[in-house]
Amino acid sequence: MKRKFGDRANWRRITNRKFACRYVESDVFTGYVTLYTILSLKEPLWKSYGGHTFCIADKGYSWLQYYPKGKHYVVTAMFDNREQIVEWYIDTCRNQGVTDQGVPWFDDLYLDVVVLKNGEIFLVDEDELEEALQRGHISTQEAELANRTAADLLHQIDAHMFPYFKMSLKHRAEWFHNGDFKRER
Repeated sequence: MKRKFGDRANWRRITNRKFACRYVESDVFTGYVTLYTILSLKEPLWKSYGGHTFCIADKGYSWLQYYPKGKHYVVTAMFDNREQIVEWYIDTCRNQGVTDQGVPWFDDLYLDVVVLKNGEIFLVDEDELEEALQRGHISTQEAELANRTAADLLHQIDAHMFPYFKMSLKHRAEWFHNGDFKRER
């Protein structure tokens, strides 16, 4: 199982970054919210889903990430250099926490849901989940947790009950300026 950190300090593709983090408690969301802004990088990162190929990491791009308290998923809203949404990437995870330095992390359970800005939905990395189970990197119970979590996420998305799409667009516009959290007034 891979532990992933919100500040992506070991991501070698990125040569200069900004990282901001805040704990939020509200009626709609409780947990950590981070903003990872790419200032410079060695080369852009491109992804393909369902016949669409697009850039998810380049100079000026930012990733707004939600670590909802008590949930088995982490939501990343990826924005381009004009602060327009590119995609939402939802990682299933065993658990999440925070380092002594205040950086959120999660233990990745491989299975992910991708939602493109046009609304197309993809369940991805089923092969990685199966391989991790076969190699003993995760238990049968953890694989079942990943599958249950992904099924629940897909159900919420299909029922238009997944709040992170509208919430991330609102928060990106209201909370951040130049890659940092705006100061409270």
